[in-house]
Amino acid sequence: MAQSSPSLTAKTAGVPPAPPRRKRAGSRAERLAPLVLVAPAVLVIVVMRLWPLLLGINFSFTGDGDRDGTAVGFDNYLTLFDDPLFRTALRNVGLLVLLLPVAVAIPGLLATFIYLKVPGHRVYRGVYFFPAVLSPVIVGAIFTLLLAYDGPLNTLLGGVGIGPVDWLGDPDVAIFAVVGVHVWATFGMALVVFLAGFATLDPSLLDAAEVDGASLSQTIRHVIVPGLSRTIQFVLVTTMIGMLTSMFGLLYVMTSGGPEGSTYLPEYYIWTQQGQMNRPALASAASTALFLIMLVVGLAQIGVLRRATGKEDR
Repeated sequence: MAQSSPSLTAKTAGVPPAPPRRKRAGSRAERLAPLVLVAPAVLVIVVMRLWPLLLGINFSFTGDGDRDGTAVGFDNYLTLFDDPLFRTALRNVGLLVLLLPVAVAIPGLLATFIYLKVPGHRVYRGVYFFPAVLSPVIVGAIFTLLLAYDGPLNTLLGGVGIGPVDWLGDPDVAIFAVVGVHVWATFGMALVVFLAGFATLDPSLLDAAEVDGASLSQTIRHVIVPGLSRTIQFVLVTTMIGMLTSMFGLLYVMTSGGPEGSTYLPEYYIWTQQGQMNRPALASAASTALFLIMLVVGLAQIGVLRRATGKEDR
């Protein structure tokens, strides 16, 4: 005997079938709910970030002065790369990229020691993070006094037989001094991020490394670095962005871009063109170039680190 259909069974049982339209309406609402929840955040990003970025890029193709508002094509970019100060700023960006591993390794190693609970690790957390709460202007003023030619640091070096160093007056030394101060003032935040990453690390891996007799360097290379690969990616990118966009206060207080323009960075160059030279269109071109530099450097860092950690995993 053939089985009856579900609709026929429902009718004979006196139970009406569920209306299909309500099901479709319910599923449509479920699909739209995430979009509705995300829409305010997307709107804020578009209005507060993307739209001003597009306006700035468009403004960079207009002129300054007598040609204000007139389309000039790529003239601002040609002027930009012909400017020795901007080329110096780009060279200093390359220097920052080379120094980036040091700026990331310092908080990474300190976080490792704190995680392994070296004596006094609770105190070190507060001590290391304290500079991060100071204003860059305050930090710059303090280190301007410490690094002065007749300041305490050179006095200390003279006491051990080392001649004074013109930390902020020598074009070959000043950029390293400013970057060193920036790393000291900001690595506390990266330290906190690394400690948060350690919370996700499997402790059994460290125990296994200890049982196998692995040294600290081997444990860091084969256990900690692969286990914290995503954290390291995040710290690399945010540290690089901080170096490119958060050093204005230090540069303004410590060197004002000198000596001889040797400490110029794109951020400081943008300010001088906008605030001192009254060339907003050229400043917009420099801002666009800085955005592209950060994008390329960030993507390159992530790609290199992914390949490196992938090899470690294999």
